Amino acid sequence: MPSQRVFALPMQQSLLLPAVINPFVQDTQLSKATIIKFFLQGIILVPLRAILISLVLMVSWLVAVIITFNYPIKGAVAPMTGWRRVMCLSVMAPLGRAYYFCMGFRVVVKGKQVDSSEAPILAVAPHSTFFDGIVCIVAGLPSTVSRGENLDTPIFGRLLRCLQPVLVVRVDSDSRKNTILEIVERAKSGGRWPQVLIFPEATCTNRSCLITFKQGAFIPGVPVQPVIMRYPNKIDTVTWTWQGFKSGTLLLLTLCQLYTTVEIEFLPPYIPTEEEKKSPSLLASKVRDIMAKALGVPVTEHTFEDCRLMISAGELTLPMEAGLVEFTKICQKLKIKWGNVRKELDGFAAIASSCKGGRITINEFASFLKLPINPALEELFALYDRDGDGTIDFREYVIGVTILCRPANTEEVLRMAFQLFDTDEDEKITREEFTALLRSALGVSELNMAKLFKEIDADGSGFISFNEFQAFAMNHPEYAKLFTTYLELQRYQAIQEVKPGELHLSGSCENQEDSTSDKKED
Repeated sequence: MPSQRVFALPMQQSLLLPAVINPFVQDTQLSKATIIKFFLQGIILVPLRAILISLVLMVSWLVAVIITFNYPIKGAVAPMTGWRRVMCLSVMAPLGRAYYFCMGFRVVVKGKQVDSSEAPILAVAPHSTFFDGIVCIVAGLPSTVSRGENLDTPIFGRLLRCLQPVLVVRVDSDSRKNTILEIVERAKSGGRWPQVLIFPEATCTNRSCLITFKQGAFIPGVPVQPVIMRYPNKIDTVTWTWQGFKSGTLLLLTLCQLYTTVEIEFLPPYIPTEEEKKSPSLLASKVRDIMAKALGVPVTEHTFEDCRLMISAGELTLPMEAGLVEFTKICQKLKIKWGNVRKELDGFAAIASSCKGGRITINEFASFLKLPINPALEELFALYDRDGDGTIDFREYVIGVTILCRPANTEEVLRMAFQLFDTDEDEKITREEFTALLRSALGVSELNMAKLFKEIDADGSGFISFNEFQAFAMNHPEYAKLFTTYLELQRYQAIQEVKPGELHLSGSCENQEDSTSDKKED
C-alpha cells in the first residue's frame, strides 16, 4: 500500500475562511418604483419632519442647557442627582422619544431592563447605524462612552453632556487606561452611577453577524445586561457602514419612509463566573455568544483593524474585501502585529496586481517568483491554498507567509537550501551551480535564471554568498520554502519507491518531518 503524502502543515480548521465574508458592506438596492415612491412620499414627509425635528431639537437644547448649567463635565465628576436627574428622566427622555418619532421611528421594546445595582453594564449589539442612539433614550439615558471632541458639537454636544459620558481623549496617551478606570469605577459604584451603555463592537456592521467585542465593557467583571437591536424593515435605509450609502443619503431615505421599525430587546442579565471575572476576553466572548444566539446570526473575529486593512486594500487597487482577514484571530494565533499584516498586504498586491477579484492563481504566483509551474511550486501553492479552490486570497497569503515561509527562513534551513546550490562546498554559489539546480529541479529557463541570479547577487560579484542568499530569502520567503519543499518531494518520492515490506523504515523520516514542520496548535 503506497504511503500517503505527509504535508508540512496541517490545514487548521480554525484558520479557514470565515462563513461571513464581509460584515462591513451595505448593499441595499432600490428599484425605480421604490425611488419614485420615496420621492412622492418625501415631498410631503421630509419638509414636515424637518420642521418638527428642528422644533424638538431647539426645546431639547434649551432643557439640556438648564440641566448642565454650571455643572462640570470633566475631572472629578459626581453622578447627577436631585432636580437635574429628574429633568433628565422626566423631560429629556420624552423629548428624545419625540425626536425619533418625528423621524418616523416606531419603537418596539421587548424584555425588561434591570437597574444599575443588578447589571451596571448594558452591552448593545449589533451596532449598525448612527440611529442606534435611540437605545440610550429607551434605556433611560444611561452613561455612554464618547470621544471628548463630541462635546463641542453644536446642539448635540450639549445633549450629550446630560448623559455624563465616559470621555475618550485621543490626543492623550493615557486615554485608554483612564477610560477603563472610569468604566470600572462607575460599574462598581453599587448603583450610585447610572448604567454604562457600551457598543462593544466599536464599529458599525451590516447586522449579518457579531464581530469581536472589545474588552472595555467586560474588564470590571460585573453582571452585564445584553441588549440586542433589530431593524425588521422591508427596505433597509438605516445601515451605515464602510461600504454603502453615505450618512446624508441614509438620513434622507429614512425620512422618506412612512415609518421605520426598530426592535430593542433586553435579555436577562449575565452574571460572570469567577473565571470570567478574571478574563475579560472570555466574558466578552460568552456575552457575544448569548446575543448571537438570540439574534440568530453567526459570530466572526473581525474588528476595526479589518476595516483599516480593507481601506488599505482599496488604496492598493485591490477589492476592499481582500483586507478582511479576521485580524484579531490571525494576530492571536500567529503572534503578528498590525504593521506586519499591513506589510504583507503590499506583497500580496504586488502579486495580485494582474488578477481580477483580488485572488492569486498559480499562474500569477509562478510569474511573480519568475519560475515555471512544476511539482515543487504546485506543492507550495497547495499549502497556501487552504480551501483548495485553486486561488490564494489575502488571508491565505498572510497565513502562508507567516507559518510556512517565515519559519523556513531560519539559518539552519537556509544553510541547507544554500548547500543545495553550493555543490563544490566553497561557500559560494556560482552562476553555473545556480543554473544547474534550477534547470534540473525547477525547470527554470536561462533567461529567468539570469534575472533571478542578478537580483540575489546584490554586490554584483558574480557569485552568491550565504549572506546575500539569506538577505534575499528574508525578503522573498517563498524561495526558501520552495527549495525545502523540493527536498520534501524528493524524499517523498524515495519513500514511494521503497518496497511494501520496508515501509516501516520510513517512519523515522515522517516523524522527523512532523517534528520540524511549522505546525501551530489550533
